[in-house]
Amino acid sequence: MKRHVLKILLALAISLSSAYAITSTGAVWLLIAPGARAEAMGEAQVAIADDAYASYYNPAGLSFMERNQIGAMYAKWLPNLVNDMYYTFLTGGYHVRNIGTFGGHAIYLNLGEQQWTDEYGNSLGTFYSYMTAVSATYATRIRDNQAIGVNLKFAYQMLSPVGAGGEATNGDSFHFGFDFGYQIRNLLNNYLDLGFAITNVGPKISFVDIAQADPQPTNLKMGLNVNFLKKEHHDLSFVLDVNKILVGSHPSMDVNANYLIETGNPLKTENGEEAYSDNWFVGIFTSFTDNWKYKGDIDYSGDGIIGGWNAEGSKQGWYDANGDYIDYVRSETGTAYWVNIETDAVVDGPGEYNVNGDPVGWGDYGHNSAQFSEPNAEVGSAATGSLRNEFRELIFNTGIEYVYNKMFALRAGFIYDREGDVMNPTIGFGFIYKGLGFDFAYTGGKEGHPLANTMRYSLRYEF
Repeated sequence: MKRHVLKILLALAISLSSAYAITSTGAVWLLIAPGARAEAMGEAQVAIADDAYASYYNPAGLSFMERNQIGAMYAKWLPNLVNDMYYTFLTGGYHVRNIGTFGGHAIYLNLGEQQWTDEYGNSLGTFYSYMTAVSATYATRIRDNQAIGVNLKFAYQMLSPVGAGGEATNGDSFHFGFDFGYQIRNLLNNYLDLGFAITNVGPKISFVDIAQADPQPTNLKMGLNVNFLKKEHHDLSFVLDVNKILVGSHPSMDVNANYLIETGNPLKTENGEEAYSDNWFVGIFTSFTDNWKYKGDIDYSGDGIIGGWNAEGSKQGWYDANGDYIDYVRSETGTAYWVNIETDAVVDGPGEYNVNGDPVGWGDYGHNSAQFSEPNAEVGSAATGSLRNEFRELIFNTGIEYVYNKMFALRAGFIYDREGDVMNPTIGFGFIYKGLGFDFAYTGGKEGHPLANTMRYSLRYEF
């Protein structure tokens, strides 16, 4: 199947979350959750991870492996959108007495066949794009029930073997990063475990222009595991993770309310009213304030003008979440009214409209002409400049796991990301016999969601 690589990257970002904090980062594929066990539990693992896959979710969990392990996973990726994209994951952990546990993992994401065109859209052939990463892990117990772990990872992205336009360099990038993890177990009479991890910490990622580098998808994960039932042949656990992307970034925003995006004024934002992102060592702190520090309308259409009209009076930015142009819709009474501008950008509603379809509080304009006294607001500003925006970007993962006789497991979970409109249920099962384990997971979701109907298969072997 042929398609442009940028469309695939956009779909990949949307499949993980369409929240601005994630889509403004690079290498979002590093957030793809490996392992069918974890996926079946809604991807909640930071407190319960105790197998080879812990090197991804929480490197400290490798210290709690009962035996050495290796594992592998395969999944067809974004099956609702493409048919030649797949994800593979290899991992392992080995304990060295009195020293600690060593391990790591390798990731390979194949984006499939891409269309190569010139600047005029003429086909020049095809090529393949891919992403890969390797990670080395060390974990050790600092007490009998506490452990810490660290990853050193290197990642390579090959988007295109040729440069775009007049660029002489290839469309590839190389970067490194770190993960840190901590686990404490057997609290409250052995019924509670807690976990903490921060992943993808490191410098920005650039392909050609360092000035246009993107932050890594630094992610903070905190979670718990509650063992409701802990018997000889029965084990029932409830897990909950809370995720926050630690990327300090600001969209183009009209802070001074003149309906224009101004540049170069440090009194508005760091670089004027333009979009920007902080360096990683600053962003892990400013990510807790970037969604409420400034108040104003966001320029989601990217035209530098707030509103559905440009300076010449032409409609601009009137698109729905699918990228299709919208003119108007009809209400239940049959009255025509203008729809909200850029529905995919709405945070707290598009603002109020009266019965004639005119935006309330944003001036008047004619429906049948390009005349206006003030531009229509691109997005309602009720939610900007509010602390609650930070809570909207939190991603919740929850799940349950029932294990019988340490051999058979049934699992279910849910992924909840309000900002990214991701609300996917997950189910799965697993079994292990004589050290060889197999796990399966199925991700559901509303029709048309990129991740709906995704199936994961993973293996693990203890020795």
